[in-house]
This record gives sequence, structure tokens and C-alpha cells, in this order.
Amino acid sequence: MDDLSPSDLKTILHSKRANLYYLQHCRVLVNGGRVEYVTDEGSRSRYWNIPIANTTSLLLGTGTSITQAAMRELAKAGVLVGFCGGGGTPLFAANEVDVDVAWLTPQSEYRPTEYLQYWVRFWFDDEKRLAAAKAFQLARLDRIESLWTGHSLKEAGFSFSADALHQALATHREAIEKSPSTTDLLTLEARLTKLLFKLATQAVGYGEFTRAKRGSGADPANRFLDHGNYLAYGLAATATWVLGIPHGLAVLHGKTRRGGLVFDVADLVKDAVILPQAFLSAMQGDEEQEFRQACIERLTRTESLDFMIDTLKAVAGDLGATEP
Repeated sequence: MDDLSPSDLKTILHSKRANLYYLQHCRVLVNGGRVEYVTDEGSRSRYWNIPIANTTSLLLGTGTSITQAAMRELAKAGVLVGFCGGGGTPLFAANEVDVDVAWLTPQSEYRPTEYLQYWVRFWFDDEKRLAAAKAFQLARLDRIESLWTGHSLKEAGFSFSADALHQALATHREAIEKSPSTTDLLTLEARLTKLLFKLATQAVGYGEFTRAKRGSGADPANRFLDHGNYLAYGLAATATWVLGIPHGLAVLHGKTRRGGLVFDVADLVKDAVILPQAFLSAMQGDEEQEFRQACIERLTRTESLDFMIDTLKAVAGDLGATEP
């Protein structure tokens, strides 16, 4: 019987894939037809399988290398690969590059064009692009309300005033509907996130907190927020790639910013999933690996990639499915 290649395997939809990897101090290669990563332990090398058919994205951190053969197999399986610094931030690569985020996307001329055609049909219309940005922000609020008031966070010790959250989200929904520009939307987004930080610190008894971007030397919550947000960026990059929508066709984070759509899509789940977990893990004294695993499990359990893809489809269909 001939050997099977990743392209011969039964395809697992990206929205149903379970794995998102961050690797450091190892080599990624093909061994016996499988993609594996190798770690050195003294005089021995240990080989660990990467189930690429069930993987969305792969982050390669400090001290990693990857072979050409491994990249070929990952591309066949549709796995996005990102090169990054220690702790998952920042990301470096040579394709789909933004200041912080970059992804080496699998090259395929046979990705669907349906949603790209919908997207560009409305994207050049300023009013429709603003409507798309509002739709993203409203979906973000719905996701926050749904997940923050769920049982899993309460059971984990994340206790806050639900009334305060509902009131804040209701106020922001009204403000979003009336927003005249994307600049105004970004201001509202920043205000809400600041309020969510306040609720989160109260929920876990964290004390004083000030958000510091790329806070590698800052407090644990800041470091975890940076780290977790890049996991969300990985899923967002996967969602846009699956639908064939270029990362540069943003609706909120800069019309001309390369990679801006990844930020737009990641915002759908960052505050809902990553933010509370960052504060919970900080209070529990988790190491980065424990926090990362908790985030991946929660992103999977809440079907965050499904939510991103469905939101992109809905926005594209609502605004671009019919001719102007």
C-alpha cells in the first residue's frame, strides 16, 4: 500500500480542529512521514508527533528551527506557521506582515473565492465598511456577555457584578449604533476594554492594574494578556485564510494597515476569552505553559474559531451578497 500524505487524509475543517501549538527550543522535521518536533534531553533526543491534520496554527518561538520538508507537509495540511519571540510575542515572518503580526500562510490557488468576492463588493463603500465594523463590535459584545456570565468562569473563581457588565454593554451597544466613524468605534472599544479590566481585577482581587503592551518585564497579567492575544491572532489568521479573505482588507483597524483584518477578527474573542483567563492565571501563579494550555482549552471549548468564521461569513453575506 502506498504511503499516505497529508493531502490524502480526510480533511478536517479548520473550525473543528483542536490543536494550536507554541514550540520553543526544538527542531521541527519530518520523521517516517510524520511531522514531529525534537527536543534534546542530555545525550538523548525525544520525538513528539504533531497531528497536522487536526492543527490550525503553529507558533515557533525561541531556539526553534524547521525543515523544508516539514513546511511542505504543513502547507499541504493547511497549517499556518508563525515565527515569534519568547513567550509567543512578538511574531516575525515574511508574508502577511504587520508591525507585530505575521503569518506564513499555505499557498493554494484553490481556496474559495465566494467570500472574497462578497468582501470586496462592500469594502470600497465607506458606509458599508463602517457597517461591517459595527457588526464586528456588536458580535464582540454578545460574545463577552455570553461567556463572562457563563458557569465556567464563576466556577473558576471569576466573580463580578453581572448588573454592571450588562449595563455597560447596553450603553456601548447604543453608542456603537450611533457611531459616525471607525475612529469613534476604536475609542469606544478602548473605553470598554478599560472597564473590563476594572471588572476583571475586582473579580479576582488583583489590585491595581495598568495595561502595558508587550509587558515582558511587567506584572503577570500583562504578560499573559500579550501571550494570550497572540493565540487569538493565530485563530483569526486561520479564519480569514480559510475563507480566502486577505488580511489587509480590514474594516476597523486601519484601511491601509497590512494584517489589520486579523486584529478585527481576534477582537471577537480576546476580551471574552483571553482577558479573564489572564487574570485568573495571574492570581493562581501559573507559569506561561499552564496559562497557554488553559487558553487553548478555553478557546477550543468555546468554539472560538467557529465563531470567528461564522461572523466573517455573516458580515460578508449581509453586506456583499447582493450587487450594490
